[in-house]
Amino acid sequence: MKILYICTHNRCRSILSEAITNHLGQGLIVAKSAGSQPVGEVHPLSIRYLQEAGIETQGLTSQSWDDFEGFEPDLVVTVCDSAAKETCPVWFGKSVQLHWGLEDPSKLSGDEQEIAKAFHRTIDLTRARVEALLKIARLDRSQWVASLEKLGARQR
Repeated sequence: MKILYICTHNRCRSILSEAITNHLGQGLIVAKSAGSQPVGEVHPLSIRYLQEAGIETQGLTSQSWDDFEGFEPDLVVTVCDSAAKETCPVWFGKSVQLHWGLEDPSKLSGDEQEIAKAFHRTIDLTRARVEALLKIARLDRSQWVASLEKLGARQR
């Protein structure tokens, strides 16, 4: 199963989702992430908290969804509300779309402990959702759409 995570700036939530999915997916799921308006850099705290969780961060980069025209994802997951409202490129083709609204821990102001809790919360929630996707990815491909629709996905 190929997944493309979309967030407007592709610097925190979509990056976290990509890294966690590839870590847990171990080849059964291949994830990439992109933004409609990427900022060109990954938020440093995204890297820090992924590494603390034992998740590989090498190769993570903020990039445009235009860079993935040839990726042909089975599933496109928006992780921020603004990206969910945007018109996706036509080349997403027959990808199933799913919205996982995640709070942006990089925008939280507060002390280091509060920020750490926010990142851990986002990582834990993403991990739980990816574990649900892993169960679906193990099914026959013909069952993916129906199973994803139960998670709130819709066919494009």
